[in-house]
Amino acid sequence: MKILNHEKMSKIVNVIAVFVILVAIGIAVLLSPKNDSGPEPSVTPNLEDEIIVDSPQPNQIVSSPILIEGKARGFWFFEASFPVKLFDDKGQEIAEHYVQATDDWMTTDFVGFKGELEYNIMATTTATLILKRDNPSDLPENDKSIEIPIILSPTDSMEISVFFNNDQLDPEFSCNKVFAVKRVIAKTPAIARVALEELLKGATQGEESQGFFTSINPGVTIQKLIIEDGVARIDFDEQLEFQVGGSCRVSAIRSQITETLKQFPTVKDVVISINGRTEDILQP
Repeated sequence: MKILNHEKMSKIVNVIAVFVILVAIGIAVLLSPKNDSGPEPSVTPNLEDEIIVDSPQPNQIVSSPILIEGKARGFWFFEASFPVKLFDDKGQEIAEHYVQATDDWMTTDFVGFKGELEYNIMATTTATLILKRDNPSDLPENDKSIEIPIILSPTDSMEISVFFNNDQLDPEFSCNKVFAVKRVIAKTPAIARVALEELLKGATQGEESQGFFTSINPGVTIQKLIIEDGVARIDFDEQLEFQVGGSCRVSAIRSQITETLKQFPTVKDVVISINGRTEDILQP
């Protein structure tokens, strides 16, 4: 019987020790808790078997109007359409519309859809476009949507003026003396109406700190605006003259409206009416 020398015994012991260590490590790995720190699932469900969006693509830079097209199962539509909504980076809804089926939607197969969504913003921002299955039944199980992150390019903009009274520039308050403040709006062919809408919003907090204020009642609605042959005919609701008294305030209101419209070269004269009535309106 051979007796192992000391060197051989040492090698055998080392091999056994390494083997035991490896087995222990393997057991520890198997028994350790699973790591759940991986990426969280997307909040948008995978609905590729129901809807496929070709445009816009996630994180695409878009401009107004946004082209929306793709295909969806027929049950996403109701009366050949389903709604789309656009939310800014603060979660505020800034636009909504519908896309229309481009094929027969009375099927369970995929149906093409197409539509455009207009928006007005002044600076580039991230946003979320949501395509919602039309759900006239309001049943929760039929309420589905898909979210697409996109980047909105600013709308083409232009500068206009709106006219207010100002107790710093005109401490004596000359009634019909009004002063311009600048506003930036989205470019539009209906520029005169948008200018009046800006006027009806009143002075901003920053403008008020500079002495600007409006003599026009809050909540006034524009009912019609027509510009023909140099004459702007603007019709308001009765809120324009609600509890308005005094010749000075009446004169200030007229001046604010008139000067805001006359900044445009197509307007030489302004006729103001309330519910179609031009006589005896804005009387002191």
